[in-house]
Amino acid sequence: MELSGKVSVVTGGVQGIGRAIALRLAELGSDVAVMDLKEEGSAELLSEMRALRRKPFFARADVSLSSDVDAAAEEIIGLFGRVDVLVNNAGITRDALLMRMDEKSWDSVISVNLKGTFNCTRAFLRGMIKRRSGRIINVSSVVGIMGNAGQSNYAASKAGVIGFTKSVAKEVASRGITVNAIAPGFIDTEMTRVIPEEARKSFLLSIPAGRAGAAEDVANVVAFLASDGASYITGQTIHVDGGMLM
Repeated sequence: MELSGKVSVVTGGVQGIGRAIALRLAELGSDVAVMDLKEEGSAELLSEMRALRRKPFFARADVSLSSDVDAAAEEIIGLFGRVDVLVNNAGITRDALLMRMDEKSWDSVISVNLKGTFNCTRAFLRGMIKRRSGRIINVSSVVGIMGNAGQSNYAASKAGVIGFTKSVAKEVASRGITVNAIAPGFIDTEMTRVIPEEARKSFLLSIPAGRAGAAEDVANVVAFLASDGASYITGQTIHVDGGMLM
């Protein structure tokens, strides 16, 4: 896989899966712009990418706000001239059983995870259409396929990402742009480390591979989908889950 000369944008890229994706794309030769509301850790990430002789950039943005995204996109395109790869990874959880879930918890998860994917895709898609080339990779979740008690908001948002992916893929396939989704399973990140130990053990028992995934497992699939080798793959949802949903 080779991404030399490419420009990538990774949302939610400062930590966890997003950070691993940003570094993997940089390792393969892409310059990388990271969009995130969280600034802590961004300086270290940019330093690591510079050490790879890449040109990195950090844009602080709330992906749920179109004004933030449009301003960040203008800045990124002004700096790099174009964007070849967009990875919509930003996401949050606000877990609760439905009867105990308040409207704010529902709205915030839908706004970041689903509306954020819409905002960012719309902001960068026009340039890809003009160049008749581009890769859009949306990070969904196995929860968007199988559901999970206490995560109706998260499951709905991630299921929506899959439907969005298929629809946009059909709209832009003739323009040389691929749009795919990745559905990670139980990945060892800051988000999953707060899960109680008993719940973690239960998750692991449901995984044929017998282990949690690493952020790098997801990053490697993103890297492939961003490459020229994936030019005939579009509208797909690829599970990275150790066999959890076989």
